[in-house]
Formats: sequence, C-alpha cells, structure tokens
Amino acid sequence: MKRSWIGDLWHKAFRSGNPLYVLIAINIVVFLGLGVLSLVRVLGITDAPLADYVLSWLQLPASVSGWLRRPWTIATYMFTQQGLFHVLFNMLWLFWLGVIFLDFLKKRQFTFVYLAGGLAGGVLYLLAFNLIPVFRAEAFRTVLIGSSAGVSAVVFATATLLPDYTIRMLFFGNVKLKYLALVFIALDILAIGGLNAGGSIAHIGGALLGFVYIKRLQSGQDWSRMLGRERKKRKLRVVRNDAPAAKEEPLVPNQEVIDRILDKISQSGYESLTKAEKEALFKASKQGQNEY
Repeated sequence: MKRSWIGDLWHKAFRSGNPLYVLIAINIVVFLGLGVLSLVRVLGITDAPLADYVLSWLQLPASVSGWLRRPWTIATYMFTQQGLFHVLFNMLWLFWLGVIFLDFLKKRQFTFVYLAGGLAGGVLYLLAFNLIPVFRAEAFRTVLIGSSAGVSAVVFATATLLPDYTIRMLFFGNVKLKYLALVFIALDILAIGGLNAGGSIAHIGGALLGFVYIKRLQSGQDWSRMLGRERKKRKLRVVRNDAPAAKEEPLVPNQEVIDRILDKISQSGYESLTKAEKEALFKASKQGQNEY
C-alpha cells in the first residue's frame, strides 16, 4: 500500500534510523506546535497565552534558582525555537554539516555531538550569567532557546575532523570548513557584546564541545560510547542465482571494512586514507544515502 506524502515524511523522520532527520523533525514539530498555539490566540479561539505557557516550560532560564525549579530545560531548550528564520537557518546548517559528518563518522557519534553540544552551551550560558558581574544583573529576566549550540557542535566537530573539506557557498564560492568555523567563532565572540549575548555564549560552548570531542576521538577516546553500542547492520546472505550475469556493479564494502576505515579517520584524519579506502568509503556513503 502506497503511503501518503505525510506518511513518507513521518517514516523518513522517525523510522529511517537516521538521527539527522530525527533531530530536525523534533525541532520542526516543536516549532510548529508553538506556532499553532499562538495562532489559536490570534484567531480569538481563546484568550489564554498557551504558547507562552508552554514556552515557559521549555526555555532555559539564566538564573540558577529558575533552572533548579525546571532542571529539564537544560535539554528541552535545544529543541525549542521561535521565528521562521531562526529555525530555518539552524536546520539548514544542521543538515548541510550533518550529512558530511555522517559520511565519515557513526550515527551514535552524531547524536552525542548534538546533544552534548547543546548541554555544553547551556552550562556555559548558566555559568556566564551567574558568575560574570555584567551578566548577573540580567539573569532573572533572561532565557535561552534554540538549537544553535548543538548545531555549532556539529559544525566544529566536522571542521575539526575535516578541516580542508570544501563546500560551495552562495556568493563566496568554495570555502574550506576550517575557515567557515573560524568565521563562526569570531562572529560569536564579537556578538557577546550585543543583544543576544546568551545565545552567543551558548554557541561558543557547543563549538568547544565539538572541537574537544574530535580531538579526544583522534586520541582514541570516544565519549559517545556512553550512549551504548550502535546496532550493527544485518549481514548479507548469499543466494545462488543461475540467471545470466548482468553488468557488474561495484561492490559496497561490508560493515567491518567501513568501521575499520572510520576508526582510521578518527585516529589519523581523512587524508591518511589510501585511494582504495577513500573509494570504499565513497561507495558506502552513496549506499547509505539510498537507504535513507
């Protein structure tokens, strides 16, 4: 039975096994949910500020006392966004860099980097607004929402792993990831003196997490293992086929070979791969995209 387009989207987001789609879907669902609640009030269906009420349970307050009353907000804030351009640009950067990340590292590692980056950004935000005098006075009326810290972690993790990887950007042409990351961090440092100081501090926290994670990974320490072992793909079964041989397609390397190549990347970087290993990884990434 053919699924509807809504069914296809739901399957791709939540049943494909791709954490990139899951994280994007959660962010969009929360954004749309808050939008619907706001629309209900605008249309006069109710006078209750439902969107504001729900948002108050999701956003991360800067004051320690406010956070202690709602400690779960250190996690929920990173999936909560308002404003179309806010969610749009965050999800675009997450998708663009997430695809590259998942071509070279594991799904479990991607999930860890996003979540840990969001937590690191939230913690640095809390520390800054409770320890730095210039921010402390604003702590009781400052809150934080947005996935930017988790996105920054993915951007910096990818740039640290593949600093010379080139992407094509509108108006700028080909840009290496290391330069993109440097521009990101420079803008965030400068923006600390602006109106969104809390957001910029959280971005820096996420970026630091992404950078440190890859450096530790290259030293042989994979923090993502705390999430548990990644489920291995089912092995292929060989079936005898007596039909005339068709034109041979290049074989996709098995999971054991791919894991060995990924471990080599995490230890020594992408440039340490041989030509054959790069070709094998390319074939596997194409196969993985077809499965998504």
